[in-house]
Amino acid sequence: MSNRIDQRFEALDAQGRTALIPFLTAGDPEPAWTAGIMHALAKAGADLIELGVPFSDPAADGPVIQAASERAIEKGVSLTRVLEIVDEFRKLDNETPVVLMGYLNPIERYGHAEFGRDGSAAGVDGILMVDCPPEEMTHLRGELDRNGIYPICLVAPTTTRERMELIGRQASGYIYYVSFKGITGANRLEQANLAGPVAELRSHTDIPLAVGFGIKDPESAAAVAGVADGVVIGSALIEHLAGSESEAEACARVTEFLAPIRAAMDNSEL
Repeated sequence: MSNRIDQRFEALDAQGRTALIPFLTAGDPEPAWTAGIMHALAKAGADLIELGVPFSDPAADGPVIQAASERAIEKGVSLTRVLEIVDEFRKLDNETPVVLMGYLNPIERYGHAEFGRDGSAAGVDGILMVDCPPEEMTHLRGELDRNGIYPICLVAPTTTRERMELIGRQASGYIYYVSFKGITGANRLEQANLAGPVAELRSHTDIPLAVGFGIKDPESAAAVAGVADGVVIGSALIEHLAGSESEAEACARVTEFLAPIRAAMDNSEL
């Protein structure tokens, strides 16, 4: 049985389209709104959704996502609550892939076997942990494989060719290419420098490649869509949601923000 991630990328490839992958911190602005915001993302053109698991020490995240994580933790959002949100989302959408993004500690505390079981039951398709390289997830990988959850691997500009080969052999679903050294939300994306590294990475794997970090608007998303299979956008979306006073307003802001990005990406592919 294929994973929803495979199904979605296969469909997009047949259509000649690039995946739009927004990142949303679970529980921010309000835990009760998150599933509704996810539905709004899908309606506005999201092909996959990365759902951030709030963590107290998000070392790879910039100030925008750190603050969102802190707000969610203050409202009691744990990994258990995140799985409940995914389960709620699945009641109305059983097709859009959902990838949890975060850090290893919450899963260690939850339990590998328990997470594999409960994550699969809730409808999680993948997990991306920025502090858990392939060599350190042997036991967890077994539980993920057993439950049909893909471990999504990260590749950075500093990744050596040898590690690219290793990750290319072990990766599932898609590979997340970090467009530059640094933290999320930084403003230094240089699209002209992406073509070479992405081509190098493609020589080591045939699974889709998504690019994230520094993508903030329709122009940068369209430029990245020209070289990647997926475009990940997070901090700019979270900033746009900040200050929403109701779920309806948050969903309206999602559409306002994401629809022009989807249109720009589609136009770049004509």
